[in-house]
Order: sequence, then structure tokens, then C-alpha cells
Amino acid sequence: MLAIALKMLTGNRGKYFAIVVALGFTSFVMTQQPATFFGIMARTFSFLTDTGRVDLWVMDAKVQYVDDAKPMQDTKLYAVRGVEGVEWAVPMYKGSIRARLDDGTFQNCVLVGLDDVSLIGGPADMVEGHLADLRRSDSIIVDIDGASTRLARKSADGAARPLGIGDVVELNDHRATVVGLSRLSATFQSQPVIHTTYARAKAFVPAERKLLTFILVKLRPDADPAVVAERIRAATGLAAYDWNEFRYKTVLYFIRNTGILINFGLSITLAFLIGAAIAGQTFYAFTLENLRHFGVLKALGAGNGTLAKMVLVQALVAGATGYGLGVGGVAVFSHFVVGSNFRFLLLWQIPLITGLMILLVCVLTALLSIRKVIKLEPAVVFKA
Repeated sequence: MLAIALKMLTGNRGKYFAIVVALGFTSFVMTQQPATFFGIMARTFSFLTDTGRVDLWVMDAKVQYVDDAKPMQDTKLYAVRGVEGVEWAVPMYKGSIRARLDDGTFQNCVLVGLDDVSLIGGPADMVEGHLADLRRSDSIIVDIDGASTRLARKSADGAARPLGIGDVVELNDHRATVVGLSRLSATFQSQPVIHTTYARAKAFVPAERKLLTFILVKLRPDADPAVVAERIRAATGLAAYDWNEFRYKTVLYFIRNTGILINFGLSITLAFLIGAAIAGQTFYAFTLENLRHFGVLKALGAGNGTLAKMVLVQALVAGATGYGLGVGGVAVFSHFVVGSNFRFLLLWQIPLITGLMILLVCVLTALLSIRKVIKLEPAVVFKA
């Protein structure tokens, strides 16, 4: 009987194709859009990902997200080092700086100043050079994407040449020499990222009374991060978060203060409603057209349970085919966008949720169609 149900489903190629395309489109959008959303959200805290998971991030209490720089006085560093449970604490500067290009134009960059002694928080993935090379005079490390695009040098014939080791960059009227190229995660603003030492960063940027952006803290082995964070808040008045807390605070800021979540949510919801409506209506019409076949089977002795199974199998097969095509399309899409500026983060939970939603559509559609089949009187089929 199930084989007959499948022949009935694929026999009407037009409606079968319409059902599969509708569910495939729904699956594609419901998988691709959340993956794009999470990719954009991952950009917002990419700096935390590249810096590494220190035990605590200490900053001004008014900081709302990772790029919201509110500098502190350098004396705060010594106050944090004196808190019980802190093994060591190092300074970090994060801010903006202008790089002057060969053609006279300026490019805004993200400048990161690392502790002069330990260089903690520096890029872990070095394409060329070594992190220790930052100890050379006037040295900087540039991320490979920024060096290849926005900071690329123009040759005499107009061709762009990527910034390389040994090239000199003018940062806020200061001379800086490239000693390394790093590979970093894409930032939310897609600006080039330049690493140098903390003391040199203070020399590069305009003189201000407060330049300390973050304090990176390592705890003693027996220390509780939550307890030490509370001690830091009480002793210094600063905010202290672990990696996950700071990441969550950053993502929450962008969700609350931008329309990203609403825009993606609307597109996903509309795709689901439209695809489900088209697929449901088409499958229901398909069932109505085949009522005479179900009537014949019912007249030959097929029970309501058997007919219900046939309709359910038809709906599930069409749903599985559409789901496979949609998710497969996302896989092909992700293959072509990997390495581009398009952000895409396909978590395993996304296809799972999409599959459950498609299953829900198929089951509801099947239930509506089964109702018509069960109420069908076999004698109606044989009426003239």
C-alpha cells in the first residue's frame, strides 16, 4: 500500500514538483538566514575570539560592548593587581587610528596595544613574521585581510600590491614598520586591525590623560572567577566579566540597539508562512484530486488507518525531499561564500530546527488531508 501511495505522489509530477519546491525554498531560507544572522553576530565579538580566553576582562563600568572604548587611568592596573585572587594583570589599548596611504587618502584602522613585556592578547595565527617581532623599534603587525585590501599599496601602473613585511605605514603622522601579518576573524566594521605594544600605541594616538581600555586578568588556580570579579568591582569600581559574559553582553547590545534580529526574524517568518501555505495548499489539492483512488482502495477493504498512513507517508516523503534540497542548497551556498566577506555560521542546531518545522508542516497538512479521506464514502466513487 505504501508503494501505491508513492506512485500516486510521483504520478502527478506537477503538484509533486510544486510541493517539493515550496518546502525546499522554505528549508533554504530558514537555514540560510539564521546562519547569516549568527555569522554577523559572531563578528561583533570577533576581537574577543582572537584575543583568547583570559580569565577576566576588566573595563570601565559604563562599557556596553567590546568596541565601546571608555579609557581608564593607568593607575587602575595596579589597583586590579592588588585584588586577592589575581595572579597577574596586563594592560591593553583598543581604539581607532588613521593610516595614511600612498595616494594621500586616509584609512581608519583598529589599533590594539599589547603589554610590552608579555604581549598577551596578541594574534595567535601569524601568516608571516612572529609576535615577538613587535619588540623591534616602531614595529606593527597588520591583519592579512586589511593588508591585502584597504591598506594595499598602489603601484605606478595603478595595480594594488598587498602590504608586506618591511613596508612603512604612516599612523597619525608617526612612522611604523610592518614586521608581521596575522590572520584574524572578520570584524563587524571590517576595518584593518593593527597590533603593536601598549607603550607604542600610546605614542601613536593623540595624547590623553586616559588611554587604558582593558585590563586582562589571570586568576590564581584556586580562585573563583565570580568571587574575584566581585572583589574587583568593590575595590576599583570597574566592571569585570569572563569571556562568555563579555561576549553575551556584546551580542545583547547589538540585538537591543539594532534592527538585525527583527529583519532576519521577519524574513524567516515570512519564508516559513509562504512556503508552508503553498506546500499545504498544493498537497491538500493533490489529496482532493486523488480522492477517487482512495475511495476505490476503501471499497476494496483498505481501512482508515491504512489510508491515513498512505497520506502521511506521501507528506513525509515530499517534506524530506524538499528539506534535503533546501539544506543541500545551503551547503552549496556556504561552499561558495567561504573565504569571502560574507559572514556565514551554520550551527548544527539550525538544520535540526528547520527539519522540525518542515516536519510540523507536513504533519499538519497530512492531518487536514486525512480528515477528507476518512470521511470519504466509497459509494460516491462509483456514482455515475
